[in-house]
Amino acid sequence: MTFLRSLVFFLWFVGISVVLMVGLLPLLFFSRLVVIWAPKTWCRWNLWGLKVITGLGYEVRGTIPNDAVLVASKHMSMWETLALYHLLEDPIVVLKDTLLNVPLYGWYARRSKMIFVNRDGHASALRKMAADARAALAGRHPILIFPEGTRKKPEAPTDYRPGVAALYSQIDVPCVPVALNSGLFWTGPMGFLKKRGTIVIEFLKPIPPGLRSRDFMSTLKDVIETATAKLVTEGRGQLAGR
Repeated sequence: MTFLRSLVFFLWFVGISVVLMVGLLPLLFFSRLVVIWAPKTWCRWNLWGLKVITGLGYEVRGTIPNDAVLVASKHMSMWETLALYHLLEDPIVVLKDTLLNVPLYGWYARRSKMIFVNRDGHASALRKMAADARAALAGRHPILIFPEGTRKKPEAPTDYRPGVAALYSQIDVPCVPVALNSGLFWTGPMGFLKKRGTIVIEFLKPIPPGLRSRDFMSTLKDVIETATAKLVTEGRGQLAGR
């Protein structure tokens, strides 16, 4: 049944992606506040589809930040890209610049003023990322970044990239770490399988600004990985108890 439910959700995902992203293309000619209605709606409908079709819901723990802060999240699946964009108030997301080449998605992301990073750009790329982030924070937007840069399976070796420390050191705002266990439920080849259950996402205690980069990275990794390990253990217990 998991495969069948996952297949139905996949069809739902493709269907609403086409309907919304193609049908709402005229919004790209309007202001950013109008443009972001399309991806916000897309995320909300996908989360609804997950719950109704596959039985996969979620629980939020901690305090969702509603101010101009840096939000640094564990990354296990596509789920958190949907959920965090839905939960946060008009976030600006740090993305790989290669995503600009994705049809439709890249167009909406550009018009939504997301921050695109060239991983091969070194110092110049970091300076541009910081400048874009300061502009977003001036507009009272939270900045969302995935410090590992790519999805990691539960309990896989960590790989926190220095970009998050470079950004933190230059924008002088608190950093809110985020832990989760989505990789236990959004799984299988290409993330196709969706297991029934409840994903837990937890907003942790903010890390104050002003730490040295080395101390910040150590603290960020420790708090995210410690909380994530607990959520993974909890999630495994949930799956085993079904």
